[in-house]
Amino acid sequence: MEIIIRPGKNFFANIQIVFALTFLILGEIFLFGEKEPWVSWFYPVAWWSYIFLIDGIIFRLQGNSLILSRTRELGIMIPWSVSFWLFFELINLRLKNWHYINVVDNLSLRWIGYFISFGTVLPGIFETYEFLNCQRIFSNAKTRPLTISPRYFTGFYLIGIMGIVFPLTFPKYCFPLIWLALIFLLEPINYRYGSPSLLRDFEEGNFRRLLLLLTAGLICGFLWEFWNFWAKCKWAYTIPFFHKFKIFEMPLAGFLGFPPFAIEAFVFYNFISLFRFKRNWDKENYRRCPDKTIPPYLKVILIIGFLLFWGLCFHYLDLCTVKSFSSD
Repeated sequence: MEIIIRPGKNFFANIQIVFALTFLILGEIFLFGEKEPWVSWFYPVAWWSYIFLIDGIIFRLQGNSLILSRTRELGIMIPWSVSFWLFFELINLRLKNWHYINVVDNLSLRWIGYFISFGTVLPGIFETYEFLNCQRIFSNAKTRPLTISPRYFTGFYLIGIMGIVFPLTFPKYCFPLIWLALIFLLEPINYRYGSPSLLRDFEEGNFRRLLLLLTAGLICGFLWEFWNFWAKCKWAYTIPFFHKFKIFEMPLAGFLGFPPFAIEAFVFYNFISLFRFKRNWDKENYRRCPDKTIPPYLKVILIIGFLLFWGLCFHYLDLCTVKSFSSD
């Protein structure tokens, strides 16, 4: 009798880890060896290598991961990640807090590069969060349950609106508020309609998810700045008042924005899940309501909306935020 041995998913996780680590190391070697196209594309190579690497490790730890177990969810997350970051790019047209240099001058390749790079934002944060969650850190981060009353939500919405209006009106002084605005605008909606919610966590006296997100944001912020610093195609900052003391390209005080940015990403994606029958990226909710589907015509409208929004944003990115191009 012939015995057929089929490799288990741990085998594929191991292969994924090896390939991701290899690409990350090669990216570093070729970057310092000034080998194209690695030099111009180092940032997305580094980030996607990191995402695949940590995903494989997560699967080894818990037998379930975003790429290996929830692949379809990753495909949904990437376009939302691009759109999520482009919201901040639009705000930055007014703030002018960062700009890009040495961007490839070929239009098609440049726009593909935008998509590939911005598509790492949500997967990078959520993979880092899930890895930390596997480690059981902050497992005792509990306190007395808080009383969450909907009467406070009007104040939340007002703070969220001011977090957008004030930076646009007084960009020199109020620019940090944009990194809090979506939290106050969307978190009460998530709480009210049953999406995963930090307010509901607080109601149960559980602060672990908040601490995990803050830590994930800080880790991702460090990696964003670390890999950006060495890249040829990169961003640079022109932040008022805080330009003297830097770690890599980021002024030291700017690192305070990364932890709340991770919370914004979490709150934003949970808000999106409300329109997907509360299906989400995490292992508990990605199979929720499997019998319910979004009508095909709505998917077509969404795709057209994505393409129009991306095209508009990419155009103004080229026009206003990119300061130099490279033909290499």
